[in-house]
Amino acid sequence: TTPNLYLYAANNPSEGTIAKRRSGATLISYLSPPLSQAGLYRGLVDLKASLTRYRTLEPGSSEVSDLGQLIQAQAAGLDLSEAEPLWDDHAKRITALQSAILELEYTLIPHGLHIVGQTMDAEERASTLASLKEAGVDAKRLTDAEAMLQDETELSALLRALDGRFIRPVAGGDLVRTPEILPTGRNIHGFDPFRLPSAFALKDGAKQAELLLTTHRASGRALPETIALVLWGTDNLKSEGGPIAQALALMGAEPKWDSYGRLCGASLIPLEKLGRPRIDVMLTLSGIFRDLLPLQTKMLAEAAYLAASADEPVEMNFIRKHALHVMQEQNCTLDTAALRVFSNADGAYGANVNMMIENGRWDDEDELGAVFSARKSFAHGRDGKASSQTAMMQAVLRGVDLAYQNLESVELGVTTIDHYFDSLGGISRAAEKQRGEAIPVYIGDQTRGAGVVRTLSEQVALESRTRLLNPKWYEGMLKHGHEGVRSIESHLTNTMGWSATTGQVQPWVYQKATETFVLDEAMRNRLAALNPKAAVKLANRLLEAQRRDFWNPDAETLAALERASEDLEDRLEGISVEAAA
Repeated sequence: TTPNLYLYAANNPSEGTIAKRRSGATLISYLSPPLSQAGLYRGLVDLKASLTRYRTLEPGSSEVSDLGQLIQAQAAGLDLSEAEPLWDDHAKRITALQSAILELEYTLIPHGLHIVGQTMDAEERASTLASLKEAGVDAKRLTDAEAMLQDETELSALLRALDGRFIRPVAGGDLVRTPEILPTGRNIHGFDPFRLPSAFALKDGAKQAELLLTTHRASGRALPETIALVLWGTDNLKSEGGPIAQALALMGAEPKWDSYGRLCGASLIPLEKLGRPRIDVMLTLSGIFRDLLPLQTKMLAEAAYLAASADEPVEMNFIRKHALHVMQEQNCTLDTAALRVFSNADGAYGANVNMMIENGRWDDEDELGAVFSARKSFAHGRDGKASSQTAMMQAVLRGVDLAYQNLESVELGVTTIDHYFDSLGGISRAAEKQRGEAIPVYIGDQTRGAGVVRTLSEQVALESRTRLLNPKWYEGMLKHGHEGVRSIESHLTNTMGWSATTGQVQPWVYQKATETFVLDEAMRNRLAALNPKAAVKLANRLLEAQRRDFWNPDAETLAALERASEDLEDRLEGISVEAAA
């Protein structure tokens, strides 16, 4: 009988649903931060100017070669190219650079943090509306959105709730994909569990699955036989089951519906229609996916079993090929050999890899893979029930050729929150431990346009340039003082989490972060004044990355970083420079 009111992000209906289930909460939604194009800064601006001039030159002119060498030097200085050997194919290299610069300039980033009860200013509103327009929102919804973004609705809704008055419901979702979440200050809810994945998700999921296979093969690799795919509740609710549809498409399966149009299982797509082998897909579910989507969990387990038991040539059905091998190896039933859907034990959440990175109490990367396997080794069968299947999980991991996860939204990148490296990084490290070699890791980004698949290294580099090292992003964060500095430190820690779990962070990221936030005395003083604890943590995290051999700065840089860390520690403990002298 006691009211339970919960301010909750409008773009997180999955965790919001858990809050409703656990404690009968009434949710009052708040908006995600304003969106903006990342823009260019410092050397990137100069490089773009050189590229623009290059396009004006006549082919074969004497200036082409000289300007090409200058562009290569500028790009090398920004870690966008090697300094040597000198390019002999300027045109091709410069075309690729132009595409990279455009992607950096127009990538959408969150600009600062949202303050509950405060509306966007005119500039923030304009950039957010431009993002909605690019996403295909029509003129009348754009007009409505502009009006609603100017109205304060969150604190007024909270006051209504405190008065015991009704809070209107609305489906939650990402602003760019679902402008209907406006106005905020409403009681967000989730989804119809019997309708996921939707018809659109199935069509788009098949397209994204083929894009993943094409991207992987474009690097000269063979068609993967086994893919480790991470499924979260949040990204599936936002996309009507898009990642679920991708998993089904890879396996060559589709949902089965009853006479009322409700989800009731899975069926196989005939091989002649599929046109390629069935890919073996190892699925790792978040705890929230497991809790909210039991029908979909059973459907995925059934799809794997149907493929494993299908009377098809093993060269066209990798699920059956591997299941038959495991049956012989472990002397188990086909039901056990076909288990492909893994999660935590009931009531448990996360892999705890993020906690190990946060506290720094780990010595060897294999420890991270081991804790992931221990936490995520509960397999769901066709009945939806989970059981500990450590040996089965290890057998599947030994065959994993690549790991993959979808990007959830424009607001959240893979370095924004630690859940990404906890899940995708964790399974990558676990697979490497079983295989004895590293595997490729990919990120599927469908937040804008038709979608793109990037390697993890490319994704971290993109986010580092457009967020962590971008003055537009970090100055937007620093406007929020204490919390802004914490967010900057969190980005760096999450970046190191990727180094620890995948080794796919380029060393220049740490070098540039050191120069930007620690060796710049004015910036270091700002961070220490706003949040001394996070400032110390940031400097120490960079030193930890060096100790773990994630980057190797020169002796001068390392000594300066160590001195700066000691200075920040003294400030935190209240020791002034003068007193120490």
